[in-house]
Amino acid sequence: MIKYLKKYWFFALLAPLFMLGEVSMDLLQPRLMSTIVDEGVLGLSNNNVGDLSLVITTGLKMIGLVLIGCLCGILSGVFANLCSQNFSNDLRKDTFSKIMSLSFSQTDQFTTGSLITRVTNDITQVQNLVTQAIRGFVRTFLLFAGGIICMLSLDLSFGVVVACALPLVLLTVVFFLRKTNPLFTVLQEKLDGVNNVMQENVSGSRVVKAYVKEEYEKDRFERANDGLVHTQLDVLLLLSYMTPIMNIILNISIVAIIKVGAIQVQAGALTPGNVMAAITYISQILNAVMRMSMIFQTVSRGMASGRRIQEILDCTPAIQGGEKLPTTKAGRGKIEFRNVSFAYPGMEHEKVLDGIDLIIQPGETFAILGATGCGKTSLVNLIPRFYDATEGCVLIDDVDVKDYPLTTLRDKVAVALQKSEIFQTSIRENISWGDPDADGGQIDKAAEIAQAAEFINKKPEGMDTIVAQSGASLSGGQKQRVAIARAVLKDSDILIFDDATSALDLQTEAKLYEALKTKHRDITKIIIAQRIASVKDADRIAVLENGKIAALGTHEELLATSSIYQDIHQSQLKEGGGEDGR
Repeated sequence: MIKYLKKYWFFALLAPLFMLGEVSMDLLQPRLMSTIVDEGVLGLSNNNVGDLSLVITTGLKMIGLVLIGCLCGILSGVFANLCSQNFSNDLRKDTFSKIMSLSFSQTDQFTTGSLITRVTNDITQVQNLVTQAIRGFVRTFLLFAGGIICMLSLDLSFGVVVACALPLVLLTVVFFLRKTNPLFTVLQEKLDGVNNVMQENVSGSRVVKAYVKEEYEKDRFERANDGLVHTQLDVLLLLSYMTPIMNIILNISIVAIIKVGAIQVQAGALTPGNVMAAITYISQILNAVMRMSMIFQTVSRGMASGRRIQEILDCTPAIQGGEKLPTTKAGRGKIEFRNVSFAYPGMEHEKVLDGIDLIIQPGETFAILGATGCGKTSLVNLIPRFYDATEGCVLIDDVDVKDYPLTTLRDKVAVALQKSEIFQTSIRENISWGDPDADGGQIDKAAEIAQAAEFINKKPEGMDTIVAQSGASLSGGQKQRVAIARAVLKDSDILIFDDATSALDLQTEAKLYEALKTKHRDITKIIIAQRIASVKDADRIAVLENGKIAALGTHEELLATSSIYQDIHQSQLKEGGGEDGR
């Protein structure tokens, strides 16, 4: 991740430089205080007569140095934050961009909650690490090293105290950091669990309420949150032991400094002011070590988070685009499946599709029918390469889909799903996702084809109506029609309806298909549906069973030749009272 810091090297350089100025001012203060005590108060070089003017001038000098140190500290903080904030901004954008490039199988492997944690909390931890590295660490190291040098310059005998205290402090810090470091990775994983439960319950709140599972989900959230809290408590409990131990060592060191100083004062080798300065220096040294232990916690947690972010940045998208570009517009939209088999990643022994051979002609309206779980959605997911076939190949316009650049391939395909993804913005913007450059007339036309214009025009703000998150302010049928309008507006060579009309009544659905047939005759249309009434007017219908094409033909041909189709037809006649399901 160093490359993200290189861009802001100037800020990263200025922050420690100004911190050097602040620490220098802090290290000068004890010396000046020693002068006030020895000369201004005790008057050791003036027959024990104090000098008030010296106290005032030295005091003013100390105040001036404090102000200079304050200014340096402020500037150091400003530049450190400019560096860390911009660093995290770039890192977060790149991480999000990489997540967007991952295949469905890869995002499933990470889980949504974990990805959210990594883009938010983990990057914040790395940002804190950067801030501490260029500011906090520099301050503590300079105070530590500078304090030792300044104290030894007073009298080398103070080095005995430092030599005894430092090993104890360092052993304490190392012991507790070794105990807490493994817990930081666990802590982030527990946070993943909390985010997963939260994400599932927010997106699935209607199902939770419909099945009166609020208490169950509260218990599930409490278990995940309790795991997070217990891990945090384990870390905090360990660290709570460290602070008193460090304070004991600090106080013992101060007592030792006073004792050594007293001996040296009696021997005439030191002055009382020197002893006071030494006490201040030993406090600065040991406090710097204590702060260093806090910084090491930030470093440990930041490194754990950094590894989690690096996992995403190092992740190569499982689906890579090719370089073959289309040549002509004529006759576009031909789809061919050659001996295609497919199994989901991690379940290779369970084939969802097995030996599919199929050609869909340009401009054809092709329907796919079959029982739940027979592989209908899996089949069409191979066209825009949401997944890749495990065996065989899929071709569009006689070119293997793997040879197309992903953007080119997916520009050729428009998809409307049963679960319509609607975003928290205006209806107009939701539809214009299909073509950001479309004008108002094109958007209105797409809404008319999708049979959405009627309900949109009834809303006070029409197309500019703001939709609630996940389309919560629209009914299921309204969401589907907005999603269909979005797909229609894209004006691609291939239009896929994956059970996208399941929430529409048959009359509205019939109007939709009629409008598509009239105004988008040249587009290849693939319709996945559960109802025969939805597919009977298609040019051809494929019946899938157990991942294989069990029958293929027109509605009339299948009624005459396919027992599976006949069974579906008869069952829906009994349920609906007529061929149209009414």
